Amino acid sequence: MKIHMAGVFVDDQAEALRFYTEVLGFQKKHDVPVGEDRWITVVSPADPDGTELLLEPSGHPAVKPFREALVADGIPYTSFAVEDVHAEFARLQGLGVRFTQEPVEMGPVTVAVFDDTCGNLIQIAHTA
Repeated sequence: MKIHMAGVFVDDQAEALRFYTEVLGFQKKHDVPVGEDRWITVVSPADPDGTELLLEPSGHPAVKPFREALVADGIPYTSFAVEDVHAEFARLQGLGVRFTQEPVEMGPVTVAVFDDTCGNLIQIAHTA
């Protein structure tokens, strides 16, 4: 068994696709109209056949209070692995990404947390 797909809820799929591809550097894998919404997935360019991230519409009534509670408590919705948190922090900050937590070393793991502009806090992490 392996993880094929994971998702994040997004307020605006077009804006999310732009942010996740143009800013974060993921590649669009699928973009299929589904009624008023779209089935949009992105993948890492380093692993185009790997795990897909679904940019899921946030229209369900349970999503808003769930995400608001996570953001209010500073809890990331998900985590992405990077080679070097400090380097990725600098790159993303240079692109205007707002971080809610600068890089912090916690034993063998270094993490930072940013706002994805789509309603989520996302953690980046690397292990020494």
